[in-house]
Formats: sequence, C-alpha cells, structure tokens
Amino acid sequence: MRLLNLSQGALPEHNRPRGAVRLVALAMLGLSLAGCAGLFDKKDDEDIVINDEPAEKIYNEGLTLMNKEDYDAAAKRFEDVDRQQPYSEWARKALLMMAYVNYTRGEYTECIAAAKRYIALHPGSPDAAYAQFLLASAMYDQIPDVTRDQQGTQAAIQALQDVVRKYPTSEYAVSAKKKLTVAQDQIAGKEMMIGRYYLEQRNYTGAINRFKVVVTQYQTTRHVEEALYRLTEAYMALGIMPEAQTSAAVLGYNFPDSPWYKDAYKLVQSRGVDPKMNEASWIAKAFKKMGLSAG
Repeated sequence: MRLLNLSQGALPEHNRPRGAVRLVALAMLGLSLAGCAGLFDKKDDEDIVINDEPAEKIYNEGLTLMNKEDYDAAAKRFEDVDRQQPYSEWARKALLMMAYVNYTRGEYTECIAAAKRYIALHPGSPDAAYAQFLLASAMYDQIPDVTRDQQGTQAAIQALQDVVRKYPTSEYAVSAKKKLTVAQDQIAGKEMMIGRYYLEQRNYTGAINRFKVVVTQYQTTRHVEEALYRLTEAYMALGIMPEAQTSAAVLGYNFPDSPWYKDAYKLVQSRGVDPKMNEASWIAKAFKKMGLSAG
C-alpha cells in the first residue's frame, strides 16, 4: 500500500513506513465490519440520499480512494465520517486521515486545521505525535524565501519544537530536529541579510544588533562564522577594538580553519593588534552559555 508520495520539503523517507503505515493498518481492521446498509431509497423516480451509512463503511471507502491516489475524493469521505459520526472512534481515525490526505495533496491549511483539531480532541492518543508532526511539516513546507517576512518560519519552528519537546521518544522527533535545523538556518539567513545591508549603509549599531541575534540564538547554523566576522568588522568601524578582538578570537577558537577567521585575523592585525579574548564581552558569555567554547 502506497501511503506517501511527497515532493519538496516532504516527510523524510525513513519516517514513512512505521508512522503512516501503522496508522492505516490499524484502520483497515474495520474493513470486515463494513455494513451493507442501502445508500438510496426510490421516491418519485428520484434518488434520495439517506445519511445512515455505517461510519466504518464510509471510512474504508476513503481508504480505498486514498490507496488509488484519488486524494480529493478520499478527503471528502473522511469528512463525511467526521460530519455524520463526530463522536465515534471512526471519526477520530478519519480526522487524522483528513490531516494526512490534505498534507499529501498540498492543502496545507486544511491539514493544519485537521491536525490541530485532532490534538485538541485526542491529546492522549498514540497518534497525537503523528498529528503534531503533520501540522509542523505543513508549516515547514510553507517556509517563505529568505527575502520575505519570516513569521511563517517562526511558526514552523515552534511547531517543530513541540514535536521534539512533547514526543522526544517518538519516531518523528529525529526528523523534526532535521527540519528545525533548516528552519533556524532560514531565520539566521534573514538576520544576516539585514545586517549586511546595515553595514553597507554604515549603520554599524543596527548591523551589530542583527549579527548578535545570530550569535546568541542561532549558533548551530552555518551563518555563525560569518556573523562573528561581521561583528569584528562592525566593531572595528566603530573603534571598539576589545569587542572586535573578542569576536575574532571566538571565531578562531571555534572555527580555526574557517576562511572567515582568516579574514578576521587579517582585519584586526591591520590595526596592529591580534585576536584577544575579553571574558567580560557579551560574545564570550554567549558562547559559554550555549556550552560552546569562548576560547
């Protein structure tokens, strides 16, 4: 049974079989329970729909359609279960499948809404972790380009952090951490872009504030090396040599082979000084607080 056929930014391959397959396999147990209630009564030569189909029958029709990759029709059948039998066990399963099917067909708003409802209604369910992961993945897949406002990225980070925090031993935590790294890198990239612009405008204080965000909040991203170099550059432009020396020293100690350190080293030496650690500097304290080396 093919459950996931995801495109760019989709759920990682190793997460597919155990989570989604387990979910659908459990649901398929209901196939043997499907009733044979009639769908239509004849009246005045017209078909009148009677909404008394067994919930399990509707649900299993949704599964069949999903397996045929007719996701639009499958979503409608799962919605029928939720609407007609909202308090049944089948409705609980259908709600989660609604989130999954909508994610698969790229209807992220509907996926998020269904996943949020599932978590709110069934927080103790074994599949609540999967619902949270679907919600976070739908937000993650909508992360905007770095040149645009990153409010959506912040929301994705929060949702991914919830997966890791609430379900640390689940099979989705590892994948959520990987997505979290990418999302945080995006935020750091945005801060760097603005910081560089401020440098070009000689707004050194504004630039320092942007690079400070990267150094204090996103030290594990690929942007931290450049951020430390840019801090060296900005502080030197302001004539604050102790901070310039510290940022260069922290850069060299943690990333000795970085080309950014080589540039920072040359920059401070151009003023007749070497990189030197100032333990009272916010830069040194930031790295120590994160458990990294300040030199």
